Amino acid sequence: MPSRRFFAWTPWDAIPALLVLGHAAFLGWLFFGFHAAPWWLWLPCACIYSISISWSINSTSHSFIHNPYFEWAWLNRVYSFLFSLTDGFSQEWYRSVHLRHHVGNMDRVGANGTTVDPISIYRHGKDGKPENVWSYTFLSFFRDDIGECYTRLKEKHPERARWVRIEMISFLGIYLVCLVYDWRAFLCLVPFYYLGQSLSSLNGYYEHLKGDPEQPIAWGVSTYNKLYNWIWLYNGYHAEHHYRPKLHWTKLVAFQQSIAAQQRARGVHVMRWCHALGFMDRRPPAHTLVAQASEGAPPPAA
Repeated sequence: MPSRRFFAWTPWDAIPALLVLGHAAFLGWLFFGFHAAPWWLWLPCACIYSISISWSINSTSHSFIHNPYFEWAWLNRVYSFLFSLTDGFSQEWYRSVHLRHHVGNMDRVGANGTTVDPISIYRHGKDGKPENVWSYTFLSFFRDDIGECYTRLKEKHPERARWVRIEMISFLGIYLVCLVYDWRAFLCLVPFYYLGQSLSSLNGYYEHLKGDPEQPIAWGVSTYNKLYNWIWLYNGYHAEHHYRPKLHWTKLVAFQQSIAAQQRARGVHVMRWCHALGFMDRRPPAHTLVAQASEGAPPPAA
């Protein structure tokens, strides 16, 4: 067996690796084909581009943070640049924010008046309740404190902070060149870019809305919708992911089956819909039903 492999974890990572290349090619076609494509084709594809940003952030890019695809560091760095270009922000910066998300795990506001998790749905909520889904979805993009994140990262991991600078300068430079090259195509993509970032926030909101910040096994909200999980690299197994963040996406199904009884006992909330459609899930949080049952209270009427 050779001492060096191509994929660091499994050959199955060829799937997300190819999807990343396809995503970059699709964005390139949207921009460079702007004047050639008819509006009836370009506009629906631009809407798909918005969805693709949320898809990338929550699937390929997210998986890459926890388990970089390749054995070779330089190739992982190339892919980090690709993510920065297609998603519109530094992948290394996203890694820092996301790992802090796993430290706080959608925690409630503490004695210091804020949350450990910088993207917690409770950070801007009132009376200990989650924030309204509308404001969380459409304002989260403007709340990212890049300076604070960079300063924190520079103090603890100066080399990673250096790559944040490099990635940000690189993708902003490429975006500036694109703006000069074809300002019409660039400006037409801007609202779809913002919509994509907002859709990612919407996805994140329902990944945790009915979770239990006090129970590690129930920090996230899961959905086992097969189509969603096939396309989103099993991001639907979100309670399982927060319980074991380093577990590779190909192992989440088996892991869920091994802890299913514990999940039911602790009230892990499971919805039928994909996370972005979480507003269609009308059931009360599963952990509240478990608590009521343990206290002998009757369940609420359906």
